[in-house]
Amino acid sequence: MPVPWFLLSLALGRSPMVLSLEKLMGPQDTARCSPGLSCHLWDGDVLCLPGSIVSAPGPVLVPTRLQTELVLRCYQETDCDLCVRVAIHLAVHGHWEEPKDEDTFGRAADPELEEPRNAFLQAQVVLSFQAYPTARCVLLEVQVPAALVQPGQSVGSVVFDCFEAALGAEVRIWSYTQPRYQKELNFTQQLPALPWLNVSADGDDVYLVLDVSEEQRFGLSLYWNQIQGPTKPWWHRNLTGPQTITLNHTDLFPCLCIQVWPLEPDSVRTSICPFREDPRAHRNLWRAARLQLLPPRGWRLDAPCSLLAEATLCWQAPGGGPCQSLVPPLYQANVTVNKTLELPLLNAHPNLCVQVSSWEKLQLQECLWADSLRALKDDLLLVETRGLQDNRSLCALEPSGCTPLLSKASTRAARLGEQLLQDLQSGQCLQLWEDELRALWACPMDKYVHQRWALVWLACLLLASVLFLLFLFRKDHVKAAARARAALLLYSAEDSGFERLVGALASALCQLPLQVTVDLWSRRELSAQGPLAWFHAQRRQTLQEGGVVVLLFSPGAVALCHEWLQDAASASASAPHGPHDAFAASLSCVLPDFLQGRAPGRYVGAYFDGLLHSGAVPALFRSVPVFSLPSQLPDFLGTLQGPGAPSPGRLGERAKQVSRALQPTLDQLLQALGGPGGPGGGTRDGT
Repeated sequence: MPVPWFLLSLALGRSPMVLSLEKLMGPQDTARCSPGLSCHLWDGDVLCLPGSIVSAPGPVLVPTRLQTELVLRCYQETDCDLCVRVAIHLAVHGHWEEPKDEDTFGRAADPELEEPRNAFLQAQVVLSFQAYPTARCVLLEVQVPAALVQPGQSVGSVVFDCFEAALGAEVRIWSYTQPRYQKELNFTQQLPALPWLNVSADGDDVYLVLDVSEEQRFGLSLYWNQIQGPTKPWWHRNLTGPQTITLNHTDLFPCLCIQVWPLEPDSVRTSICPFREDPRAHRNLWRAARLQLLPPRGWRLDAPCSLLAEATLCWQAPGGGPCQSLVPPLYQANVTVNKTLELPLLNAHPNLCVQVSSWEKLQLQECLWADSLRALKDDLLLVETRGLQDNRSLCALEPSGCTPLLSKASTRAARLGEQLLQDLQSGQCLQLWEDELRALWACPMDKYVHQRWALVWLACLLLASVLFLLFLFRKDHVKAAARARAALLLYSAEDSGFERLVGALASALCQLPLQVTVDLWSRRELSAQGPLAWFHAQRRQTLQEGGVVVLLFSPGAVALCHEWLQDAASASASAPHGPHDAFAASLSCVLPDFLQGRAPGRYVGAYFDGLLHSGAVPALFRSVPVFSLPSQLPDFLGTLQGPGAPSPGRLGERAKQVSRALQPTLDQLLQALGGPGGPGGGTRDGT
């Protein structure tokens, strides 16, 4: 059936031949030969391995010329793709000699007949095709009767249907035999592009200009062409006449493709992906990518497009510093996106992290401690290497490298080498991973830290006894400053993303001299006691110890507060329900403190930047300090730590640490709430 003028007339010229391109129905590849030849197409693709040129043992078939033709491969009557048909012309190379290897020639049905005219010549012809991002190799077996064999003359041709390609693509085709008797043939062809579709940029905007006749009606679709999985539609419009579609530069991704088709029967769709090499599109892709660690030992990389990246497992020691790469292999290249993968671990550990890098640049990192809401442990990682005859060596992973346990180095691992070896032998270390030659162990260091400081504390005790009288009048202040102040976090559980944000804040505060309590870490007690009883006990204990209750406001928390303030009697009488049980239960104890003026000094309010504005916090709760996080972290931390707060400089450093731990989770939550939008500028006439 004729191809619509809209699709190919401008691209391929006005020749009438263009309007009657041959249609091939179905996805199967086929091969056919000219009269006198027999041929067979191998199932599936083969490896493209030309090999070295070898001498011909006699007359052999070789390809002499390649010829291409454009056809249409149709999966349904109105769903067709452009396809390249390839014809391989064959000739005989070499002269007749008595064959040394009977496998070179087949024989006719009667094995007694030895005449060459009853034999046949056979060749395996490889056809290689490349058109970014597609690369294929197919194998054709060709036989020609000896009667048709004339050295140096053509014996016919083989036609292969077909290699799919996109309009505007550059295709490269090679052909050679196995084994190879001469230099492979090669052919390069530039398929026609679509002159009526132009992509241009102006500042932060990208314009898709479609130059068609004013009465032409057509469909336009933008979609994400994911190699690992089905395409993902993003935007679709039915339009008429010339158009200019405006996209913001933040909408660009390498796999963002454009599909155009006329709104008429028997129409054929064509697609182009113009942003594959756009640097802005690649930056946007990494900004949109999200790395997750899933309990107990799963991990997942979500992204709109496939990523050329490698993933590695690493060990993050407390106190900062780079995450050190480990032996267990992950998917080194072409990480599968949008699919849950398994970490090759025997046991999980908070200090284990996954890094995703591209072109040796670290792009993403996620650690188990952040996912499980637990702090990093001061454990030492031992690397075991196993040799022959049960020989093994152990070294400890430190910032300076892997230190042998029984070495004379001046590192912590070398000093404690014998003790760590005993801990490993007595089963005090946790095995994280092993294979036939190596293993990883995590050994706790808490007891050695205590022993190290024991003598120091004895010396300090002697000095403290001398200075006791001088500091006696300040003992209450010293006692308060030395003890971590208690902080109880209350929040409304909006969703899992907000709980991760609260967990990240709580974990970061634990790194400061604060004793943090949050229901995320007390699920079992909360379930056993009930939300109201659990909160009442925690609030009483926190305030008795001179601590502070932190109210984390969110849209859900504000709505719940308004509900209580409008009808406190009804709210208190009804049982809490839904995801806000713990927060709803706490309001029955919190509101009386604010209504009776007992809240100042005992409560602090906070909300997260981008999730809520200051005016949304109910006026009743603004009788205590309310801070925006992370923008007001220094003041927030100073208020939490009270009289024992450090100097402003030290407080600023702690605020930066908390902000670094909090900001990635907040960005992920804001991005999830925002979601992808449609094209920024809609459509407008391009005349």
